[in-house]
Amino acid sequence: MAKRWISALAVLLVAATTVVAADAVEKTVDLKDVKCVVAPRDAQASKSAEYKEGKVFFCCNGCEGKFTKTPEKFATQANRQLVQTKQYEQKACPFSGGKVNPETLITVDGAKVAFCCNGCKGKVEGTEEKKQAELVFNDKAFSKGFQKKADKTDG
Repeated sequence: MAKRWISALAVLLVAATTVVAADAVEKTVDLKDVKCVVAPRDAQASKSAEYKEGKVFFCCNGCEGKFTKTPEKFATQANRQLVQTKQYEQKACPFSGGKVNPETLITVDGAKVAFCCNGCKGKVEGTEEKKQAELVFNDKAFSKGFQKKADKTDG
């Protein structure tokens, strides 16, 4: 009988720890002005999925389901959201991979991005606004210019 109680207590402890850890991640991510990865509506902390060692957020369960089914279809917006929510940070120019010049900082679809030079910045500014995110946050540019933000506990 005691073994059953200990087992039940252990299960409850694991479940509670998982919920607390998930709540901690959601509380550290600021979703003010952040749009759903799938639809142009406000993202909700309670609707999320794991993506590239971070979390992406949705407006509803329907969008979460669409993303989970075909994440590659929404990669650009998911990458943008990882930057916008500060789970990923810029390490280099998304085009050249070179050192960023802070004077080239612009906002692309809600996320702040800098480039190595005014030429790269101009490439984005000269593109239709709806297509700018695709240039900066497609998987190739994202892997070249952004990295997961180090946890504060990583030393």
